[in-house]
Amino acid sequence: MRLYTITSEKRRLTAFFALAMAIVVVLSGRLIWLQILTGQALKVRAAEQWYRDLPLMAERGAIYDANGLVLASSSLTYSVYLRPVAVKDKEGTARILAEILGMSYERILSKVNSRTVSEWLIKMQVDKDTAMRLVAAHLDGVYLSQTYQRAYPVGAVGAQVLGIVSVDNHGQEGLEAYYDETLRGIDGRIATQSDLRGIKVEDGLEYYVPAVAGQSLQLNLDAGIQNIVQNVIARAHTEHQAKTVAALVYDIATGGVVASASAPYYDLNEQPRDDVTALLTQIKNSPIINVLEPGSTFKIVTLAAALEAGVVSLDDTFTCTGSRTIAGERIKCWKTKGHGTQTLAEGVNNSCNCVFMDLALRLGVERYYSYLEKFGIGQKSGVDFYGEPSGLLLSKERVRDVDLARIGFGQAIAVSPIQFIATVSALVGDGILRTPRFVNSVNGTALATNERRRIVSAETSATLSQLLYGVVSQGSGKKAAVAGYQIGGKTGTAQKYADGHIAAGKYVSSFLGYLSVGGVPRYACYLYVDEPSTGVYYGSLVAAPYVGEIFREIAAYKKFPFDMQYENGTGNPLVAVPDVVGMSIADAETVLGKAGLFVEIDGEGENVTGSFPIKETMVKRGEPVVLFT
Repeated sequence: MRLYTITSEKRRLTAFFALAMAIVVVLSGRLIWLQILTGQALKVRAAEQWYRDLPLMAERGAIYDANGLVLASSSLTYSVYLRPVAVKDKEGTARILAEILGMSYERILSKVNSRTVSEWLIKMQVDKDTAMRLVAAHLDGVYLSQTYQRAYPVGAVGAQVLGIVSVDNHGQEGLEAYYDETLRGIDGRIATQSDLRGIKVEDGLEYYVPAVAGQSLQLNLDAGIQNIVQNVIARAHTEHQAKTVAALVYDIATGGVVASASAPYYDLNEQPRDDVTALLTQIKNSPIINVLEPGSTFKIVTLAAALEAGVVSLDDTFTCTGSRTIAGERIKCWKTKGHGTQTLAEGVNNSCNCVFMDLALRLGVERYYSYLEKFGIGQKSGVDFYGEPSGLLLSKERVRDVDLARIGFGQAIAVSPIQFIATVSALVGDGILRTPRFVNSVNGTALATNERRRIVSAETSATLSQLLYGVVSQGSGKKAAVAGYQIGGKTGTAQKYADGHIAAGKYVSSFLGYLSVGGVPRYACYLYVDEPSTGVYYGSLVAAPYVGEIFREIAAYKKFPFDMQYENGTGNPLVAVPDVVGMSIADAETVLGKAGLFVEIDGEGENVTGSFPIKETMVKRGEPVVLFT
């Protein structure tokens, strides 16, 4: 019996010690957890109960144009905070705040009397003079915090490229959004020792963590050229009563986006914040985020592929009867009466659809698509901007010969303007495709190279460029000519679609051209007019003249040398448009040809019913005249 008792006591004692050890282990583990693993976090939580923070907004980095002109900067402002428990004279404080800030007394008083919120943000972006009046009023429970407000010294210039910034310093559109983390910096704070009610402790500690300013950006955008573009497209928008007019100017040698805009637009210093629709639509950078059917401007791509593949030479001739029948389907040339027999250069000058159908079919689906992929068609360009689409390209497996023929002259395909201008710039430049860039350097450090790959040989680039010079000096692009300067390019006119069908009377008129200096392509410009509504829609008449005007002003702005050898037909004497109404198409073409005018046909009738410009209008020799049939 005695032995049993001793054994039982030992067991209970062992169990007690085991339990005690388990408790010690658990408590030790908990202490290690609290002291080592979560100690810092607990200290922060404890400090939060005894300190009240005021945020210090970081100064947003400035944005400069290519010449160092400030496009966006930040000016110091203040935010006004209210801590109700620290307010001694509630009515008096509310009255003074309402008077100085221009706010409702009742609204502020309701915040002063609040017991559910420990701190209120009363107003943001208060200017310095107003802030000093608040400081002079010595209001208990009222605090000021450093903030910044974005300022735009040149107003509307580059607005859609820059984008907008929210009141809390976050980029919302444009480069302000794309480079937000770079520009925004790191906010600081002031931590003030307070009691449990949030009232500042007399002679308490105060910690100051300074804000770190954001980094600056220098752009490839040139404010002078950007201003030229915006003025021209604004006028085109009004004159053609268009839905939108947009334009890009691109540095062929570097891949820098020199200008980008669409009309209508607004001044960033006068943002229509009471009209959300206007605010969000007019800030959109359409040349970057849109896709459109390129029309005949896409013939540049087909021509480049054919030249590079060696399926065409300058000695080849083509016969245009007004259409091609492919797999039993008739596809019309824009000139339904046909261009007759023509050389490759003449076919390019005439923008003959039949020529480019033939080139696409010579290439075949496999080879043509391999060039489209190499050229970047149907892909994003990688531009430093949000919202870029990849374009629309039929799957190679689904393409029939009739589809291939249409793609060859710019139908059944859609491109983004930024990707398209980058491709064409490479094709007429040095043959090297580059990633388009708005930003050149960050805080003075240049970005890495943007060269991607060679897409055509230097020989192909030179031949293509010479052919496109002819379009402006002799063909449909004459209205883009600038006396004394070498201009190349291609016109485009595309019908729009709605619900899978052609939208009657709705077109996109475009011109993609380039300005050469000393024989070297320098700047490319792609301008398109979406839904011109004045009755004329050909790219040669609607878009080309504005590109010519942009190049003329750029040449003057950059002081490019005038060269007499590039007269481009611009020095020809004016001639009156002959009266050809009632004539047959053939007779009218003969009369206009003798007058030295380029003819375009609109319609499929046998006789002329009207012309644009109308009879007796004085125009330069070589300029296009549209005959309505």
